[in-house]
Amino acid sequence: MQMDFLSSTTKSDLERMLFDETEQPKALPLSLLAEITNGFSDKQIIGQGGFAVVYQGMLNCGKVAVKRLCNTLMHEEFQREVVCLMMVKHKNVVRFLEYCADTQGSMERYNGKFVMADVQQRLLCFEYLPKGSLDKYITGRIMWHVKFIL
Repeated sequence: MQMDFLSSTTKSDLERMLFDETEQPKALPLSLLAEITNGFSDKQIIGQGGFAVVYQGMLNCGKVAVKRLCNTLMHEEFQREVVCLMMVKHKNVVRFLEYCADTQGSMERYNGKFVMADVQQRLLCFEYLPKGSLDKYITGRIMWHVKFIL
């Protein structure tokens, strides 16, 4: 099932959400996330780890952070993560804006035959914080013994 057909969220909807904290997160089409990250360009990467790459998404009125998860998360795990993120609302926690769960078929060769393989994309969209990653901030500001306690 492709989310582009189910989701009608537009770039202007996402921009409006940046300024309206009462808006609830909803599905976002993969095509829109690809558009605002310049096709998930390496030039847009602002962070990465073992399970995801984070891209800077450019809007007309601001920026967002788009976290593209590796295919290691199963549907149920992704759903639980989205539910948890939707419930977290605190001034000291980066705000969760939107999500994307997209699955498309792709013909791949397997054991000498072509088979239809599901290619899943799982993405999360957050408000963009311009001062960089929290781990870099903590590493540079807090002494080692304090970090160990955290």
